[in-house]
Amino acid sequence: MNLKKIAAERAAEYIQDGMMVGLGTGSTAYFAICRLGERVREGLQIQAVATSEASDKLAREWGIPIIPFDQIGRLDITIDGADEVDPDFNLIKGGGGALLREKIVAANSDKLIIVADGSKAVQQLGQFPLPVEVVPFASEWTFQALEKLGCRPEWRMNEDERYLTDNGNLIADCRMESIVNAAELNVQLNMLPGVVDNGLFVDMADTVILAKDDGSIDERHRS
Repeated sequence: MNLKKIAAERAAEYIQDGMMVGLGTGSTAYFAICRLGERVREGLQIQAVATSEASDKLAREWGIPIIPFDQIGRLDITIDGADEVDPDFNLIKGGGGALLREKIVAANSDKLIIVADGSKAVQQLGQFPLPVEVVPFASEWTFQALEKLGCRPEWRMNEDERYLTDNGNLIADCRMESIVNAAELNVQLNMLPGVVDNGLFVDMADTVILAKDDGSIDERHRS
């Protein structure tokens, strides 16, 4: 039983004819894109933008119309995954390396639907390393600033080289263990010169769809 697939396909049913849709990135978003592709082949009429080159390529392969950002305006719904979700709908995202584009797309969506397997639901964020996107220029200084903040950063690697995002930036994975105040930390990180953005998504998710081990769905809506 593929729990990610179950959650993603439930989320895909929220998409209706004529919608402008944001397509997330990662293993769970993959299944949502595939299901939307099936629905497009069945006659669903949508237009979409993608949060990564990989999602863009997958969507085009399925025949989902991808249009330029300057032609789409605001999105109706974005479907994306998450690495952690707390009871207040705060998220850690960026395990797939697309946190900046994901946050830009989510911020320009009327509704953000998060899909995941049940293991991603936590009482407090922080067990999953928090990704921070950093510009390459003077990156060691930014790394030192993250250390001073107590973030315990490690550069994400791609074999023997530092991992590069689709934007050409670096990612420092910060091993926080426990994030007491996500909103405060989000601001602190983004105030550091050299930090482009971070993987804390605060007050952004509207619906969380979690697939449990028995295949049932736990669907939560923020009031």
